[in-house]
Amino acid sequence: MDWVVPWLGERLVFWIPFVLSLAVHEYAHARAASWLGDNTAESEGRLTLDPFAHIDVLGTVVLPLLGVPIGWAKPVPINPAQFRMSGDGRLAMLFTAAAGPLSNLGIALGCTAAIALLGVLSPTLIDGALGQVLASTVVLNVALALFNLLPIPPLDGSRIVDWLCPEWLRPLWSALYARAGLGIALVLIVPMLLGLDVGGWARTLGQGLIDLAR
Repeated sequence: MDWVVPWLGERLVFWIPFVLSLAVHEYAHARAASWLGDNTAESEGRLTLDPFAHIDVLGTVVLPLLGVPIGWAKPVPINPAQFRMSGDGRLAMLFTAAAGPLSNLGIALGCTAAIALLGVLSPTLIDGALGQVLASTVVLNVALALFNLLPIPPLDGSRIVDWLCPEWLRPLWSALYARAGLGIALVLIVPMLLGLDVGGWARTLGQGLIDLAR
């Protein structure tokens, strides 16, 4: 049983930043929607940084703690009909969707700056627990930002496609959107079945930021 403590410690170094990062991501969606006139998330208690308001038991707790490289939070409720912007609400949805990945990018850059500052003030701490947590948070948030920008429903990147999609392609796009679950499954499961490292690109970019900070 000597492996239990190291195993749990390794999981928590990833899981705690993961939960906090998801909370910021969902809060950013809710805040952007509120700025644009939709207070649905606020009325349901989701305009908060409290992680417990955003936790999905399976996606936020069970799978990540088991080491499965898949996770998610409860989606923030959005009502496009309440947006103040003119038009059909697609542009407002684009801004609301982009807020999530941008928040993760902000966290990654903030932690990169913290690593750089740590290297100046106390270089020995970089290789300690604090440095490991900061580095893990950088890589994690790069992964969250880039993954959510994939143009696959219901990921945030699909909102960009929705805004750019010409009218003559909209019926096809709507049909694809209706099969969102299948798209996510193909993106996540098929590469793993083929033995592909789906997170390698995120680790490479995240490590690049860390190396620059050091």
